Amino acid sequence: MELNKFHLIFSIISVLVIALAFLFKGSVFVFIIGIGVFILLFPFALSLIHEANINSEKEEMFLEFSRNLVEGVKVGTPISKGIVSLKGKNYGVLTLHINKLANQISLGIPLGQALDIFSKDVKNKTISRALSLIGQAEKSGGAIGEILESTTNSVSMTDKIKKERKAAVSTLVVQGYIIFFIFVIIILVMQFKIIPMMAGLGGNLGELGIGGSGESVDPKDVANSFLYLVLIQGFFSGLVIGKLSEGNIKSGIKHSLALVLMAFLVSASANLVLGG
Repeated sequence: MELNKFHLIFSIISVLVIALAFLFKGSVFVFIIGIGVFILLFPFALSLIHEANINSEKEEMFLEFSRNLVEGVKVGTPISKGIVSLKGKNYGVLTLHINKLANQISLGIPLGQALDIFSKDVKNKTISRALSLIGQAEKSGGAIGEILESTTNSVSMTDKIKKERKAAVSTLVVQGYIIFFIFVIIILVMQFKIIPMMAGLGGNLGELGIGGSGESVDPKDVANSFLYLVLIQGFFSGLVIGKLSEGNIKSGIKHSLALVLMAFLVSASANLVLGG
């Protein structure tokens, strides 16, 4: 992920918001600090989500490119000429890379070297593995058509498995969000109902000499602890949801951001309104 003006602008806004927070105290201070941190993290999370979508599109377009290439190779067209013949076709985010690959082959650059450059430019593990197999087959002089078709089928199967797994666990993702929301509600009930009730009871027993020091517990003393608890829970719950749904912890960043944002807004707003 490369830093750009978008990240810089949000970083400056974040610093200004955090600086503004020092003009306030108590729950308002915590609320504004949290908003500032989210402003800082938002563009980075958005960039990660965008990169994940781009990688998914790359794999889909490479699959289409491979199928078109297989059709040409099956009728006897050399793989190099097949690639050149596909120049100019629309392959989405891969169009520029495929045109570059075709240009390199037209200039006489060896196929294996051109595929290595293509792999480095694309920066996708699935595509890189497929290109490595094609390059090795071309060097060894094997049945390039069969190997290319087998590679295409492998990429297609991988993509199909990813989609099936994502669809199969979609209900688990929804359940994960619901369970976390219930967890936040339980924490808020404990913070604003149960703990003040126990604190008052402890104080009454202390006055009667039955244990305790007679000092009641201020709910504000535990407000920050509960806030940290729900934030940590939301962050790791999001990572788990991403791992289950897409098989990649990095993909869970968007779920972590959503859960942490929801937890912070609910908890901080409750502290601001109910905590005084």
